[in-house]
Amino acid sequence: MTTSNGVKEILEKNNLLKPPKAGEIVKGVVIGKKKAALFLDLGPTGTGIIYGKEFYEAREILKNLKIGDTVSAKVVDLENEEGYVELSVSQAGKELSWEDLKEKKDKKELITVKILGANKGGLLTEISGIPGFLPVSQLSSVHYPKVEGGETTKILKELQKFIGKELQVQIFDLDPRKEKLILSEKAKEAEKIKEILKNYKIGEVVEGEIVGILDFGAFLKFPLTGQKTEEEKKQQLEGLIHISELDWQLIEDPTEIVKIGEIVKAKIIDITEDKVSLSLKSLKEDPWKDIEKKYKKGDIIKGKVTKFNPFGAFIQITLTIQGLCHISEFGSQKKMEEVLKIGQEYDFKILLIEPEEHRMILKLIY
Repeated sequence: MTTSNGVKEILEKNNLLKPPKAGEIVKGVVIGKKKAALFLDLGPTGTGIIYGKEFYEAREILKNLKIGDTVSAKVVDLENEEGYVELSVSQAGKELSWEDLKEKKDKKELITVKILGANKGGLLTEISGIPGFLPVSQLSSVHYPKVEGGETTKILKELQKFIGKELQVQIFDLDPRKEKLILSEKAKEAEKIKEILKNYKIGEVVEGEIVGILDFGAFLKFPLTGQKTEEEKKQQLEGLIHISELDWQLIEDPTEIVKIGEIVKAKIIDITEDKVSLSLKSLKEDPWKDIEKKYKKGDIIKGKVTKFNPFGAFIQITLTIQGLCHISEFGSQKKMEEVLKIGQEYDFKILLIEPEEHRMILKLIY
């Protein structure tokens, strides 16, 4: 008579049975229950047991199981001291959840999530018990916190308004090993926006409303809707006017140039995927045009120091013309800041002037 262990050995020897490895997910049928243990029939593999810490962690799931139910579990130990295959339902559940999330990501499936918390970087939620993060940068244009000055405390206050609400998101990125789950709300808009953007081209001038101002620029919603239908309003887009494209002059604060609710015309300067970049200064006369009629290499001119950076000092020649006094003229940034003072005027010599590059290099006259 051949024992069950003997049959198992024969099957394994002839590659008819491949025993599971630690870490694999297996399925078993419930054949017995105790106060703190559950027994599963794993077929030729043997009998599995869920007990101790693993039973406690999955108690809410296990208490509803009955004899004959099928359960997925992860192999923790192929054979413990009592000869059972030790299993974990909670670990299997998490692994299966990650597999399900990967499938949802591949299908670009829309998932409705409830916002559980917020921090200055974005919103917190969870899917199938796995914590997820929705960064501010991945919020839809409607929900993006357009806070003037980009103050983090104000942004956080706006984000906290979403706690308890539901949002539709897609999975942007995930890494089970790092337990990282990044979500995106704006991803669902991307394809629609790309289609609408096919109606526009670089160089085109659009009219719209300033709907948000941040420290790096302003958001323009276009085209203007007026009394248009809801369907036409859905064709509106939001583009970014970067701070460098607001005006020819050096700008520290975008609110110096535009205000919320202001109606302006802007030129489309770039369309990349679902993003559109706009410019106000492109519609204004270039102050560098014909500048060589007024200034030339070797001229001595007066200029006011407006800003320091690692390359040198910005010198204001006119309201819209800035030159650069290179740091090499001083030897170090510390020396430069000792010699020059913000807001003060000095005499400079023009070393180089390139109107097409909007560049003027200056040398301090001591």
